[in-house]
Amino acid sequence: MWKNLASSALTFLVLILFCLGGVAMWATKQYEAEGPLETAICLRVAAGSNIGHVVESVEKEAAVTSGFIFRVGANYSGKAEAVKKGSFLVPAGASMKGILDIVTGNGRSTCGSEIVYRIGVLRSEVQLRELDPATNRFEEKFAFDPVADAVPDGFEEARQNADLRYRVALAEGATSWQVVEALKAADFLTGDVDEIPAEGWLAPGSYEVASGETRAELLAEMKDRQAADLQEAWSNRAADLPIETMEEALVLASIIEKETGIAEERGQVASVFVNRLNQGMLLQTDPTVVYGVTEGKGALGRGLRQSELRGDTPWNTYVHAGLPPTPIANPGKAALQAAVNPDSTKYVFFVADGTGGHAFATTLKEHNDNVAIWRKIEAETPEN
Repeated sequence: MWKNLASSALTFLVLILFCLGGVAMWATKQYEAEGPLETAICLRVAAGSNIGHVVESVEKEAAVTSGFIFRVGANYSGKAEAVKKGSFLVPAGASMKGILDIVTGNGRSTCGSEIVYRIGVLRSEVQLRELDPATNRFEEKFAFDPVADAVPDGFEEARQNADLRYRVALAEGATSWQVVEALKAADFLTGDVDEIPAEGWLAPGSYEVASGETRAELLAEMKDRQAADLQEAWSNRAADLPIETMEEALVLASIIEKETGIAEERGQVASVFVNRLNQGMLLQTDPTVVYGVTEGKGALGRGLRQSELRGDTPWNTYVHAGLPPTPIANPGKAALQAAVNPDSTKYVFFVADGTGGHAFATTLKEHNDNVAIWRKIEAETPEN
């Protein structure tokens, strides 16, 4: 009798374990399977939230088939205590496992509202935009010049969003003085700037910043990125360049940056200056003259005068041979790469062609013909 009871109990235990195993397998499939979301959502996780708060949110958004399985999966994976605050884009069909990975990842917000502070060559702009999860595109809510424009109605209220994040976008070709002056007007940053960073050593690009971060910290990040980009470009430079140091490459890249904004032209423009340096010709580039006049403190806002083209500043490449003593702006990564890997051409001249690009030439006659065409275009263009 006891033998039969023991056998029955063992059989019952095996059945229970079998059922539990089946349930576990089913739950695992549910946890990793495509979720019920038909369109992407922006999942907001407030500061101090735990896995319970996240479960409530995903259930409210109907993003999971089972909050219980989601919680069990979080606990079993050891990620229940790794929830990050922020606003996270959850794509349509995201699995429970995928959602958990998103909210326990690097903590970088991927949706919601953000203020982008754009530092340009001619002006700065504050833009408040919000990501539409359905289209994965940002919709602009406000945009204004923080120096010249009044703050639009509703902007201050909109920026009270608890999930708001900040980004600084630095354009290629801005000078270090322009960057510092622009950052002074960024009211979400703190601290003074003791001195203007050396020209050319701030990397253009996009920087996510925290409200209250110091201006010095952001400038240090820009310097580190530029140093890394310059080192990478220099390590992959072409042979037999007429430049001997990374610093000279930075100077040349800054001139290329100021001469053209067209990506396809950078290598050609670089080849003109490299060919001129190899042949002992003066570089004769207007942006260096402009820098000698302004010393990087804002745009000139007019054409160069003949007296300025003859002016004896250290940067005037119509007067002094070789490269100027310092960069004339902060060049981007593409300009750095062009400076050390120019196109292989015989060009030694170029002039604007009326399309926003340039006409290149190998002889003075060809160049004079191109200049004549440009002068005609200028004469036929009505003044604004």
